[in-house]
Amino acid sequence: MKTRFNIILSIVGAVALLQACSLEEDLSPISTPDNYFRSKAECESVVNGCYIPMKNYINYTYMLATECCTDLSYCASGTLDARLDISPATPRHGQTVWTQCYIGVQRCNFAINGIEKSRAFVNKDTKEIDETNADRIRLLCEAKVLRAYYYYTLTSFFGDVPFYFDDVEDLETMDRLALLPRMDATKTREECIKDLQSIAPLASQTRTSDNKEHRVGAAAAYMLIAKMAMWNKDWDTALDAIGHIEEIYGDFSQYDYAENVMFRNKNTPESILELQHTYTQGGTVYTSNVAAICMPYPRSAGSDYYDGIQVAELGDQATAWSPMRPNVIFCQGLQSKMSKDIRKNYNMAWNYDGHDFKSVNTRPWPGPKFWCPNMYQTNDGNNYKLLRYADAILMKAECLCEKNMDPEAVEYLNKTRVRAGLSEYVYRSHVRLQDEIRNERARELFGEFHRKFDLVRWGIWYEETLANSDYQALKDNILPCHRYYPIPEQEVIKSKNALDNKEYEKYGL
Repeated sequence: MKTRFNIILSIVGAVALLQACSLEEDLSPISTPDNYFRSKAECESVVNGCYIPMKNYINYTYMLATECCTDLSYCASGTLDARLDISPATPRHGQTVWTQCYIGVQRCNFAINGIEKSRAFVNKDTKEIDETNADRIRLLCEAKVLRAYYYYTLTSFFGDVPFYFDDVEDLETMDRLALLPRMDATKTREECIKDLQSIAPLASQTRTSDNKEHRVGAAAAYMLIAKMAMWNKDWDTALDAIGHIEEIYGDFSQYDYAENVMFRNKNTPESILELQHTYTQGGTVYTSNVAAICMPYPRSAGSDYYDGIQVAELGDQATAWSPMRPNVIFCQGLQSKMSKDIRKNYNMAWNYDGHDFKSVNTRPWPGPKFWCPNMYQTNDGNNYKLLRYADAILMKAECLCEKNMDPEAVEYLNKTRVRAGLSEYVYRSHVRLQDEIRNERARELFGEFHRKFDLVRWGIWYEETLANSDYQALKDNILPCHRYYPIPEQEVIKSKNALDNKEYEKYGL
């Protein structure tokens, strides 16, 4: 951890790099910790810094960890996360996720504490903080949503982790937090849910795409409440939160699939949270690299031919890495090329413009949903769809199923099926309905960083991945403890062994 002054300096420096995200800020008046939060602009600039850590860990390696180590896809990559070559001593992407998420938590805690006390929101008549000020509520909602998102990632990625809402105001606090042990993930999620429930009803109840800067708000808060509640098997809390999302987003049938799912189409109406990226050759740059593992492979040198076929939209300057590939269970079963499911043409690419790729006899390439047109090297300027309304619709189907409200669950399941061109689901039994909802999440949300978390939440990740992965190197390494990443060994040492990796120790790791 850092001292309070160093944390402030890091936030200022990070915010200065936030050129491509349309979150404008004015840093000119800021000088020392004592005069922070004097104006709305200063408060907003600190909140802007809270967005940055997620951009540092949601990248191609995160795609490997959350999608390519599952039953649906794999990647024969030199990046060892793809084959689960991880341990406390070699945590791979786990170190990045841990570090960036806790930087995010620290920044959010600092922002929330400062905004709650800010002189910028003092009522001129009463001389007291105006707790109803719309800008104050908006900024608090943003910071609390982002903090909850970091804890959602941490608990989904590592399981039980240290939890705190404290702002690091002095060395005593810093020393105390450094020695925190793992906290039960259920309790962490409960604390985040209560925190979000306190702010979400006060914030603007509008779609994310309806605010010009696409800042997170009430809809993202409700989405995280529902996701965390579902991990805790608190179906009623999840259903209540999803109900609020439905009030904001309305009739699901109004949202066109193709428009809303393509990563290249930014801040679309169905989106609840997108990771903002921008790339202009010779100009503004804030990119990641997911598209580099989502293109037909290889690209012929100096041309726009990919796996023997001209793909003009991808250009002739992209760098293609060893790609993600769907497992047979997905591309020949759940969503085969003979299916009437329109999503197959976006999730996967068997051909392009009527011409079959050369290396797709048994499995296709990732589809145009993930492609970045005219990408330069690995500069993927797409926005990543992190939370979508379709996800909420299927979450509601799952919650209703878990409450044995099967007819209502079928109604929500059919919303995404019908939009995708499939016939309505014919109910047979409760168990089959549960399986079909899980399969529909696979078809609808393929490649959107959810699959491993879903499988772990359902308690079936190890068995399903071992049985259905087509990547032998992964199957050679996979162990039940890999359902979560280990806490990096250096973090255990820093905590003076308050932290542990007991699950990994059982397997000699």
